[in-house]
Parts: sequence; C-alpha cells; structure tokens
Amino acid sequence: MNSIEPSSTLMMLQDYWWIIISVLGGILVFLLFVQGGQSMLLNNRGAETTNILIKAMGRKWELTFTTLVTFGGAMFASFPLFYSTSFGGAFWLWILILFSFIIQAVSYEYRDKAGNLFGTRVYDIFLFINGCFGCILLGVAVAMFFFGGEFTVERLNLVSASTPVISTWAPTHGFEAIFCWKNLVLGVAVLFLARTLAGLYIMNVSSISDDLFNYFKSRLIINAGIFLVFFLAFVAILLTTTGYTVTSATPLGTSVEVTPYKYFHNLISNPATLVCFLVGVVLVLIGIIRTILAKHYTGGIWWTGFGTFLTVMALFWLAGFNNTPFLPSTLDPASSLSIRNASSSEFTLKCMSYVSILIPFVAGYICYVWRSIDKNKVTANSDSSDDRH
Repeated sequence: MNSIEPSSTLMMLQDYWWIIISVLGGILVFLLFVQGGQSMLLNNRGAETTNILIKAMGRKWELTFTTLVTFGGAMFASFPLFYSTSFGGAFWLWILILFSFIIQAVSYEYRDKAGNLFGTRVYDIFLFINGCFGCILLGVAVAMFFFGGEFTVERLNLVSASTPVISTWAPTHGFEAIFCWKNLVLGVAVLFLARTLAGLYIMNVSSISDDLFNYFKSRLIINAGIFLVFFLAFVAILLTTTGYTVTSATPLGTSVEVTPYKYFHNLISNPATLVCFLVGVVLVLIGIIRTILAKHYTGGIWWTGFGTFLTVMALFWLAGFNNTPFLPSTLDPASSLSIRNASSSEFTLKCMSYVSILIPFVAGYICYVWRSIDKNKVTANSDSSDDRH
C-alpha cells in the first residue's frame, strides 16, 4: 500500500481543530450544571427549592443545548469520519442523548404555559430525566475516546457502488457502550460534577435564606464527595489502561501498536497537558473547599467552573495528541480513528479556520449576556419569564 503523508500545514490544522473541539468540550461539561440542577428536582425540600432550581437553571439551559449542537457541528466539519462512524454507527447512544435534550427543551417551553394539561410535575420528571441520563450518557460518549468502541472501518468501500458504507458498528449500535463499566465510571463522575456545579451556581445567583443556603451547601458536600470518588477511580483506570500508538495514519490506512500505560505516557510527555490537568483539578478543589469551609462564600462556581474547563480540555488532549487514536476500535485496532486519518481536507480545515476567528467575539457576547442575565438574583417568587429570557 502506498502511503500518503499529510503535509505540515494539514497536520497543524488538524491539531488546531482538535484544540477547538477540546475547548468546546470543556465549555459543554461546565454548562452541564444546568442538567445537574435538574437532577435535584425530584429529591429536594419542597416547592421553594423546586422554584429556585427551575428559575436558576431556566436562565441558562439554551447555552448548554446550543453548545452541544455546536460541538457536534464542529466534529462533523473537522473530523467527518468520526462523525459518520460514531453518530451513524453508535446511533442508539446518540439518539438517547438527543432525546433527553429534546424533552428538556419541550419542558422549559411548556412547563409554565397556561392551559398545561399535564401539569408541572410531568415536565419536572422530563427535566430530571435529562439531568440524570443526559450527563451519564455524555460521560459514556466521552469515555469511548479512551476505551473505544466496537466498529470497523474499510475505506476502500467508499469507491464501491455496492457497499459505499465505510464504517460498520457492532449489532448493538451503541448499547454496549452504555453498559461498559469503565464508561459508566466517567458517566457517574460527570453527573455528580454537574450536581456539584449546580449547587455552586445556585449559591452564586440566588437570593435565598441562610437555611436554604446551608441546605445547598450540605448537598454540595455529598455530591462533591461522590464526584471525587468516581473521578479518581476514572483517572486511576485511565492512567493504567493499555492503549494504542498510531505508527502510520493516512487516508489509505492506519497502523497501530499496543502501548501499556498509554495515557500515563501521554500525560507526562506533554508539559502543557500535565499543567492544564493539574491546575484544573486544583481549581476544582479550591472552589469546593472554599465554599464548604466558609460561612457564606458564593464565588466557588468560578474556581470550580474554570477548573472543570481546564481538566476536560486536558482529557481531550490526552485522547487525541501524541499519536493517539481518539476513537480506538476494540474489534480491529487498525480501524481506530485519529486526528490524522479522520479529518477533513486541508482546504476545508483552512476555510473553517478563517471562520473560527469569530470565536472570541462570540465568547465575548456570551459573557455579556451571562452578566446581564445574572444582574438580578434568583428568588423563589421572581417572575419565571424574566429568569428564562
């Protein structure tokens, strides 16, 4: 087989767009505090707490939904082979994720409508489902970046009129990933991280009594403790797992070799990744610990939120850089997808890079809107229409 080595410009663009994907992934996981708040709806102190949760999360749910769509769009445009392989092959996993976010949008739109035939309780259950299962399933999807999926890729099928499909997934089409215990460890960690962030966010934006503030602090202690147990378990599993190193990756084929402790080597061999990961973890802990120890500290969301962003970004770098396939195949290692063999063409990536110049302006607008919305503190008696728009 003749190899076609990518140009240095193409490799730079591939790295650039994986960084963009990492940034979007970090933002998305931070914004999952909305789902974390929704997961508390069916187990709280009553109507006042429910109203606080609905009004606080209702302010920001569109940002999470939009970021998820943007993340999927960026993956489709920059790494289309991943998009077609994962979204088209493991479709049950992604259908469940999208369904949970659809019922979230429906719930916020119709929960308080006049003439609501179902009552608010039904929509609260929908939001609870999105809060719990949305977080867990997204964690499972990210865990597949490290622990792989059951698929094969045959690129020569692209020129075959009879079998134009180049990737084939296992008959379970994503269900097997949901029941992989290693994937679920990260999924549960993401859920309780989201619940931790939700508690910190509510304490930051709500005008509530000391009694209710202390209630959310007590929930924070429990959620943060569970999150740390599962996150540390995931890190231990990740750093001791055997992975693959790509020795050759071109549009015509991929060669890989088995590498013990692959992600541990990735972490210590790249100073930027190591620093980003360690700083992120420390910031997460600072936000949690300061909030727990102080009598009435409300700034923990910023420490823990920024730490979450850095930690998730570092995990994406572990998955994609250092000649690592970001979607390993457990059936055929040679089918594993890397940023070198799954990306768009150099022309497409270059055109998209020009558009990405607008990202700082979009980020600035989001920050402006965020500050404008949070100028008024959330109370149990505030107008829900003001909180949501």
